[in-house]
Amino acid sequence: MKLFDTHAHFDSFAAEGTVATVLQRAVAAGVARICAVGSSEASNELAAELASAHPDLIVAAVGYDRDQIDKPHDADKLAALASDPSVAAVGEIGLDYYYSAETAPAQRALFGRMLQFAAERKLPVLVHSRDADDDTIDMLGEFSTVWKKVFHSVEKTPPPGILHCFTGDAPFAEKLLAQGFLISFSGIVSFNNAGPLREVAKLVPEDRLLVETDCPYLTPKPFRGKVNEPAYLTRVAEVLAEARGGEPAALAAATFANACRLFQLEG
Repeated sequence: MKLFDTHAHFDSFAAEGTVATVLQRAVAAGVARICAVGSSEASNELAAELASAHPDLIVAAVGYDRDQIDKPHDADKLAALASDPSVAAVGEIGLDYYYSAETAPAQRALFGRMLQFAAERKLPVLVHSRDADDDTIDMLGEFSTVWKKVFHSVEKTPPPGILHCFTGDAPFAEKLLAQGFLISFSGIVSFNNAGPLREVAKLVPEDRLLVETDCPYLTPKPFRGKVNEPAYLTRVAEVLAEARGGEPAALAAATFANACRLFQLEG
């Protein structure tokens, strides 16, 4: 199998000095491409550095996520990073009302700025959404409309982005698909209580499906208790393929092609 991990955080691996080892294990497991994701000034710089150092393996996403609402944002620095060819998306960005619903207005303001930033640079977005389905759909709907205008002269509009680490229900998925978004599943799909999520995964068309680890979080079974890493993406693909009644190799090929299309890479 040749897999594309569309969402991986490398901050802790960099702090531990284990990035090279983690990448070696990923390649040995069949992970041929990884999107290193930023969400803060430091992680944005790290993602871009990794993509520049490993151009055949890593692409980067940069942006300011919802936990950065009270942090300083260097717009010039973010713009400089996003202009590098190794940066293929804006993210991680989005809304999360689970722990801090009281900050919803500030989250929406930052999310809106990041969506505008992405549209101006014709970069797709990697979106986080938790307990914020309605606001997410509303704001992504506006972004999708702008995105179509930006690409009005193109024969086929490229996907506007990903709802990463999807854990929502069927109606949420259907609304995202109607807006043109791809839907990515993480190790959560392997959890014992994830039966409803596996049912939703069956509804996503093959050409709109992605896989990710969201490492170092959300380690799939049977590796629970270990730190998640891109090498474990094989398990996500296996579980997702089983849920959809297909073969892991076919799912890997389809999701790899989808990710390359999103990030405008050659397969």
